[in-house]
Amino acid sequence: MIITTEATPASPPHAPGAGPAPGFRPELEGLRALAVLMVVVYHVWLDRVSGGVDIFLMISAFLLTLSFVRRVESGRPLDLGRHWLHRFKRLLPAAAVTILGTLGATWLLLPASRWTEIIDQAWASLLYVQNWLLASRSVDYYAAEHATSSPLQHFWSLSIQGQVFLLWPLVLAGGAWLASRSGLRYRSVLWVAFGAVFAGSLAFSVHSTATHQAFAYFDSRARLWEFAAGSLLALALPHLRLARSLRVALGWLGLAAMLACGLLVPVDRAFPGAVALWPILAAALVMVAGQTGSRAGADRVLSCAPLVRVGRLSYALYLVHWPILVIVLAVSGEDRPGFLVGLAIIAASLAAAWLVTHGVESPLRRARWTEARRWRMALVVVACLAVVAVPLAGAQGVLQARAEAQQQATAADHPGAAALLEGYTGAPEGPAIPLATELRGQWVSLGTPCAGDFAPRADVLVAGCGQTAPLADPERLVVVVGDSHAEQWMGALVPVAEQEGWQLVSVLEGGCAFGSPDDPAQPEHCREWLDAALAYVLDLAPDAVFTMATAAAPDSPDERLVHGYPAVAATLTDAGIEVIGVRDNPRFTFDMYACVEDAGAEQCAVPLDQALAPVNPAADLGLDGFHAIDLTDRLCPEGTCQPVIGNVHVYLDHNHLTADYAATMAPDLRERLLASTGWRR
Repeated sequence: MIITTEATPASPPHAPGAGPAPGFRPELEGLRALAVLMVVVYHVWLDRVSGGVDIFLMISAFLLTLSFVRRVESGRPLDLGRHWLHRFKRLLPAAAVTILGTLGATWLLLPASRWTEIIDQAWASLLYVQNWLLASRSVDYYAAEHATSSPLQHFWSLSIQGQVFLLWPLVLAGGAWLASRSGLRYRSVLWVAFGAVFAGSLAFSVHSTATHQAFAYFDSRARLWEFAAGSLLALALPHLRLARSLRVALGWLGLAAMLACGLLVPVDRAFPGAVALWPILAAALVMVAGQTGSRAGADRVLSCAPLVRVGRLSYALYLVHWPILVIVLAVSGEDRPGFLVGLAIIAASLAAAWLVTHGVESPLRRARWTEARRWRMALVVVACLAVVAVPLAGAQGVLQARAEAQQQATAADHPGAAALLEGYTGAPEGPAIPLATELRGQWVSLGTPCAGDFAPRADVLVAGCGQTAPLADPERLVVVVGDSHAEQWMGALVPVAEQEGWQLVSVLEGGCAFGSPDDPAQPEHCREWLDAALAYVLDLAPDAVFTMATAAAPDSPDERLVHGYPAVAATLTDAGIEVIGVRDNPRFTFDMYACVEDAGAEQCAVPLDQALAPVNPAADLGLDGFHAIDLTDRLCPEGTCQPVIGNVHVYLDHNHLTADYAATMAPDLRERLLASTGWRR
């Protein structure tokens, strides 16, 4: 949450009962302080959305709009180029220091399996596109395990504000140009412009939050209305003439509503839709109340020296608190800090914020030589970019060189499941694959969207449809349907399909196991997707459907059939479609790959009887055309689920197989599948 780092000096005295004084007000520093403290406290202890970020978004636009309107109405030139250089010259130094510090802590304290992701996010944070990176990966902001979150994830809000700091001056300058050409009042033009942005963005936000909240949370378009609200408030303030007693009441009402937002309002998975109006309106009431001149006013509390001092640290405090929290939890292995550890995290964050503000941000802000010429401001901006970009590029080069060297290793060095074959006598050498920095590439997708004969009908709204290159005369048409546990097996299935001449099609949706849409435990979008997926398969009428038949429980033998699976399998077999039901792999309560990094493979093995049921629950469904495939012996040889087999990591996290290991099981999958189906050519 970027906030302009200027201090907000006291407004000139004004008569009691008059409207809020124009210009910056001291209570805004206290409002900033309260908002950032809400964010920090909620992140550290409460695992809730506080609404503090939304308040910051509004305040930043409020101050920016006031500044531009005053310039235009006083006849001063806007000089957008200088404005942008000035703005980013003040924002980038603290951001660059935070990113560099986070990268250093990542290298020293976090496992290598997280380096690639954090490097990518460092680039995105530096270039103010972090929100789009997270949106594209649909990161769940509400994930309870902060220890596995990115220490740079919080740059999403800074990125949105950076984008708005480029866009808003164009709107404000465009409004000035239009007003000068049309004879309209400048403020009237802005009322229309920001009113349209507010209405359009809010409608978009409500819709996108309801349909794809994980993406909407980071979507700039779903947040523009919060900035527009700040701009509209800046335009409205001069016209408000409220009695002091009413302003005192509004101040306290806004303050109470602001503090209660995350505690009383059911905001979980509801932001940034209409529910975000609560913190926005609450802060607006405080800003409308302004300086009441009353000893009983909320502004008296907000203007107190401690809050004002914290307000001046608010930008840096927001920057540093999240990396400190995430790294402390990652090192400790805890999901949430206790009270004393939380206090220590907050104290460390305040200390780091003070150092960044007074050691980096303030000295550069006060250095007059940087403001004397544009090229000097540009030099500061370029230097801040370079001081992060150079080590980032160097780190990426080193990791790429390691990956290329690993690719030169022979198959004999990484036999994977082949090492379990009777008579195997090899001695694999070198580090196990995949490397920690290559985990993100351990998913196999068919790549090409479904087209032609495989394209879904217009009335069948199925997402996640992919295919292999069309074959003129395929031996079989096989459709892979389900969630990520079905997808992970394509590392083994694709080589089999290529060898046997099968056409593959995939219909996949994360978190949606292919079972009954009537399962009350399924999310709403899964129920709709399952209906569409089943309709698509029945319409396509393939030779077979490849699915997950069972669902394992983490570190438990409570393995069961996927809910409603027998009925769905019967529907398919009754339609003449064979069903290949694969048994699930063991799931764990801990990250198996990270465990190997930290403790070694021997310490991470899990007994089979603690991971899966004694007998495959799908072994005998009693359906003609159903084929149960069980490769548990290749995952848990001799009754022990191993994290590394044949110098290949079996798991990339706590429940998914690596593509590298799945590929080594292709011969086993082929033999068992052909033996069960009788499809041998």
